[in-house]
Amino acid sequence: MQSTTNYLWHTDDLLGQGATASVYKARNKKSGELVAVKVFNTASYLRPREVQVREFEVLRKLNHQNIVKLFAVEETGGSRQKVLVMEYCSSGSLLSVLESPENAFGLPEEEFLVVLRCVAAGMNHLRENGIVHRDIKPGNIMRLVGDEGQSIYKLTDFGAARELDDDEKFVSVYGTEEYLHPDMYERAVLRKPQQKAFGVTVDLWSIGVTLYHAATGSLPFVPFGGPRRNKEIMYRITTEKPAGAISGAQKQENGPLEWSYSLPITCQLSMGLQSQLVPILANILEVEPAKCWGFDQFFAETSDILQRVVVHVFSLSQAVLHHVYVHTHTTVSVFLEAVYKQTSVAPQHQEYLFEGHLCVLEPNFSAQHIAHTTASSPLTLLNMASDGPKGLVFRDPALDVPKFVPKMDLQADYSTAKCVLGAGHQALRLARALLAGQEVMLRGLYWFVEMLQATCRRTLEVTRMALLFLSSNLSSERFSSETGIPELEELRKTLELRIKLRTLVGVLSRCSHNITKTQMSLSTLSCELVKSRDQVHEDRSIHQIQCCVDKMHLIYKQFKKSRMRPGLGYNEEQIHKLDKVNFSHLAKRLLQVFQEECAQKYQASLVTYSKQLRTVHETRNHLRLVGCSVAACNTEAQAAQESLSKTLDLLSHQLLQDRAKGTQTSLPTTAAHLSPLPKDLIIHMQELCEGMKLLACDLQDNNRIIERLSRDPLSSDV
Repeated sequence: MQSTTNYLWHTDDLLGQGATASVYKARNKKSGELVAVKVFNTASYLRPREVQVREFEVLRKLNHQNIVKLFAVEETGGSRQKVLVMEYCSSGSLLSVLESPENAFGLPEEEFLVVLRCVAAGMNHLRENGIVHRDIKPGNIMRLVGDEGQSIYKLTDFGAARELDDDEKFVSVYGTEEYLHPDMYERAVLRKPQQKAFGVTVDLWSIGVTLYHAATGSLPFVPFGGPRRNKEIMYRITTEKPAGAISGAQKQENGPLEWSYSLPITCQLSMGLQSQLVPILANILEVEPAKCWGFDQFFAETSDILQRVVVHVFSLSQAVLHHVYVHTHTTVSVFLEAVYKQTSVAPQHQEYLFEGHLCVLEPNFSAQHIAHTTASSPLTLLNMASDGPKGLVFRDPALDVPKFVPKMDLQADYSTAKCVLGAGHQALRLARALLAGQEVMLRGLYWFVEMLQATCRRTLEVTRMALLFLSSNLSSERFSSETGIPELEELRKTLELRIKLRTLVGVLSRCSHNITKTQMSLSTLSCELVKSRDQVHEDRSIHQIQCCVDKMHLIYKQFKKSRMRPGLGYNEEQIHKLDKVNFSHLAKRLLQVFQEECAQKYQASLVTYSKQLRTVHETRNHLRLVGCSVAACNTEAQAAQESLSKTLDLLSHQLLQDRAKGTQTSLPTTAAHLSPLPKDLIIHMQELCEGMKLLACDLQDNNRIIERLSRDPLSSDV
């Protein structure tokens, strides 16, 4: 046990260790409060006095929620070593988070955004106080869990920190080599004499490497054999990196350097976030000071990302979920343009459903009026494309599974188990994503079909009403073809109009029949979609993969414990060998379930979905043609009604004139038939006209969507 005046700790409670100090978990003697104490070793006192006290002075100057707090500076009782009493972060460091197998391919998007927010805020406080950290890395970013379960990350270890303004330089070298700016790396690691001075932007390079590590689970610059084994190539990669590249690797011994301008496909960040993040990484991972951003621009760009909200958009034609980041203070038109960038669907062709209902987004409205979405409840983007949906694109986890070495090697076995378990977690994530993708695409298509069925019902109702009106008028015997007055042109026109109305009845009857057939087809498709969704809900593959991962994790924990021991006894070795075999069998089973029960079924579902989508596309086109026919009938019926009204008005007027003159010989029989007609028939035709107008209004929305969707086919890019 060791202690100061107010704090007590045991040397077994080691939290971390560096060249000049060790950090332990300690307690306040009176309150029992947990703290972290940094105890300096004898090597630290060999440094100049101003360097020894620099960390104390820096920490006393800082006060921010994203920087580990300094509570006191005390001394141990016996050796009188300096002790920094600091805030205790119970959840380890960002490095320990990244070393967990479940984060082998980087942090989830929400957690990464928390890291970005905390690091940017902490660094902003440093710059406001004129401090350069000089050792930014995941190991120096501590994690604390807040009262509501949220992660809080805090910068720590200010042993290398010093006060430095934006225009000042320093020549001393500090830091960890994988995260060092290339100019510092050249002198500190390669031991090459050079007289370069360094500025505050060296922290930006370290932040870039750290953020890349957090996003992908790996370092951005990796020579063959690793950064610590091939230092010259490491230096070459960082200094020869082309502008815009964010990573580089040498995959073969003495092989060429390969550059990448995007994050790897295994990254958990959405393309929407990646499109915002990659330019930041590209501009802070620049060796030349003239090309590298300053802190002001870095803070401005990260703040821009963090102030955005994500809108989840599922594209039916692509079968892909998009994360669209927008500012709530902008207009909907900005959101529509952002969707266009990710989906290639032009704003004027975008139609949305939300929770099964048509969602109209007015371009001039504020973006804050967009519905609150989640990954499981996104906006559904309607757009019919000629190409089949690509679906989720992913890398097979089996490609990232190494094999155990045959011999007994505890460290190698641990490393292999860690990699395999990381691939297992990736397979589990992908399995969940594939299953969720099937659920969302089937549900979205089901809503789309329901919308078409509602259109069919409305169209059929109005069409039948029009038929009823036309048929009731045509069945009337008020008109007689044998009038005995062949010279009356108006009466002949009336009979011709009656024939035209009969023709319209035939056309509307065929339209009604077509709509009924379409309804039956859509009902069948709707049942198929419900059945497919039930099968998705009954899928047990995720449960099987989770069971394998849990069992593998238990073996991995044992391997992690065993690697710290100098050796194993005979019985323990046999158990270890058996665990290796079991671990390999579990991994094989896990990958088999993923490939056969998840990936293959997903691809098969995409094929079926593509056919169903094509059917819906054809149905919409068919409804458009039927709608055009009904609309044409509406136009002709309106024209016939107007012409008929004029003719009847003329006949009625003539009859009234004859009666006024007392002429009873003109049309006694015909007049008796015609006298009650004008008013009744006009009323009927007016009702028919109103019905046709309702039909046209009901078809208008459907026709508008159909025309838009047929005008701009979706790009095949996902």
